[in-house]
Amino acid sequence: MTDKIARPSSFPWPPLIYVAAIAASILLHFLLELPWVPSPLSDLLFALGWLCVAAGVALLFSSLRTLRRAKTTAAPTRAATHLVTDGPFGISRNPIYLGNTIVMIGIGLISGMLWFIILAPVAAFATQKAAVEPEERHLEQKFGKRYRDYVKKVRRWI
Repeated sequence: MTDKIARPSSFPWPPLIYVAAIAASILLHFLLELPWVPSPLSDLLFALGWLCVAAGVALLFSSLRTLRRAKTTAAPTRAATHLVTDGPFGISRNPIYLGNTIVMIGIGLISGMLWFIILAPVAAFATQKAAVEPEERHLEQKFGKRYRDYVKKVRRWI
C-alpha cells in the first residue's frame, strides 16, 4: 500500500484555511469596511446568524460523534479505517467542512462583517481543492465500489 492510499494528506489544511479566512475577514473589515444593511433587516440577519452558528456547530459535533462511533478518524492527515455513510454523512459527504462554512457565514451575519460571508465560499473552495479532492481519491482507492456507490447517492456539499 502506497503512502497516497495510506493517508489523504500530509498537512491539516482545513482548519488552517478556515482560520486564515476568519483572520482575513477581520483584517479586511478594518481595512475596507463594507456597508451592512440597516435595521430592521439587520436584526433579522442577526437572528439568522445565530441560527446558522447553532446549525453549523450541531453539524460539526454530530459529524465528529458519528466518526467516533464508527471508530475512524476525523483528522484530514490520517487514513480512514471505515467508510461512514450514516448520520450527517448521509446528507453531505463533507459535513464537517460544511459546518465550518455555515458557522463562518453565521458569524458574518451576527457581526455585520460582510467579509465573512464573502470569504466563506472562498474557504470552502480552497478546502475542496486542498483537502476534499485528496480525501475523495483516498477513499476511492481504499473502499473502491462502496465509495463510488456512496458518491452516486450523496452530494459533496449539500
